[in-house]
Amino acid sequence: MRKSLYIALLTLSLAGAFLAGSLYTRRTSAGDRPASARKVLYYVDPMHPAYRSDKPGIAPDCGMQLEAVYAGGGEAASGADGSTTEPAGAMKIDLEKQQRIGVRVSPVEKTSGSQTLRLLGRVTPDETRVYKVNAASDGYLSEVSGVTTGSLVKKDQWLATIFSFDARAPIQAYLTTLDVLDRAARSGQLAEQLRAGDESTRLSIERLKSVGMSELQIEELRRTRVVPVTVRILAPADGFVLARNASLGQKYERGVEWFRIADLRKIWIVADVFENDAPYLRPGAVAQVSLHQQRRSFSARVAEVLPQFDAVSRTLKVRLEADNADYALRPDMFADVELPIQLPPAITVPADAVLDLGQKEKVFVERGEGVFEPRAVQTGWRFGDRVQIVKGLEPGERVVTAGNFFLDSESRMRLTAIGASGHPAKDPVCGMDLDAAKVTHQSESGGEHYSFCSSQCQEKFEKNPGMYLKKVAGRSEVSTRTPAR
Repeated sequence: MRKSLYIALLTLSLAGAFLAGSLYTRRTSAGDRPASARKVLYYVDPMHPAYRSDKPGIAPDCGMQLEAVYAGGGEAASGADGSTTEPAGAMKIDLEKQQRIGVRVSPVEKTSGSQTLRLLGRVTPDETRVYKVNAASDGYLSEVSGVTTGSLVKKDQWLATIFSFDARAPIQAYLTTLDVLDRAARSGQLAEQLRAGDESTRLSIERLKSVGMSELQIEELRRTRVVPVTVRILAPADGFVLARNASLGQKYERGVEWFRIADLRKIWIVADVFENDAPYLRPGAVAQVSLHQQRRSFSARVAEVLPQFDAVSRTLKVRLEADNADYALRPDMFADVELPIQLPPAITVPADAVLDLGQKEKVFVERGEGVFEPRAVQTGWRFGDRVQIVKGLEPGERVVTAGNFFLDSESRMRLTAIGASGHPAKDPVCGMDLDAAKVTHQSESGGEHYSFCSSQCQEKFEKNPGMYLKKVAGRSEVSTRTPAR
């Protein structure tokens, strides 16, 4: 009983296997066939595509392996893998070589909106808040305060005391004018005379200021009516002493500077900006200013882009204004400036992707697995690490951003097989036209580079280059000879 059951099960298993195999065979024959089963149209010489053969084998002229061309396009570059022919001028770099030279790619993007311009700025005093304390007449310093460079002073704080012969006459004139006005007021003179006296008083006050007297001291003189022997010099505003050039007993001449004081409650930040970025700066734009050492940030407002141009750094100066109530920003400090910029929509790539060749620019576009195509482009603005592409690329394409200098060198080496006229060069041994994209054998003689279709031709040339160079010279002479008239 058990034996019969085993025989029945075995029979059913064999029948199922046969049925499954038949179905698989039908599906395979009806479905897509693998790339290796594609129909071969013909075989070509890789160095001389005009030569065709209906059978695989070796090229008769220089012994290279013939390559198959399949139905539907696609010349097999490395066997029957179904790959299509590479774009004109493109090169194929295997993955291992890409990793070795550090090839990286980045997508072409259409960007818009806000970008951040990062600048290095230097803190300077607001020039409208810098006060110079100068000598208005000849004399000498009889007393000097203890304030020094860097000291914080308050408005009307005493700085020094001077003695000047030139100050006595304006003081006497002022006191005389006050006495005249007092007598006129007591005697009830006409208003026109009083107005004339007021004009004389204002003129006397201006003369007193010109010799260094402050408003406080002038008011004290009006109140006491006593002629002072010396004149006290007071601070004109709150601020820090930027410079001190005053010493006790120092004789001075008219115009000499004693003190320079800056009110630092509002300061300027001056930053260098490249000329191509300057058009995007607008007065009133708000920037962030950072002091990394203090880990603090401040807001600043763009005042204007200054007209001065630095020919050495090729930059313009942009001036920003900032509040500085706690004096955290001091003159000559360096600060990082981040300024938002609004840009119109544009196709952009990383700046490292563009190779500047002088009169033209180009990029390398990834066209497939390891295939890179050199392409000329036209660029527009350059902002930060992005470059606008006006012509030559479309969004979504991928360009090389690292390793493109190696690719450019590789491309130039392959182009050594092309003459100066742009026509294909010839193998000096067999005379075959060479495809620059597929040249793998090269040699040098007499400072000139020569390309060959195979290693056999290269070996023949290197054994006796003179014989083949005579042939090359003869062919050149025939091809360039002018027909007789």
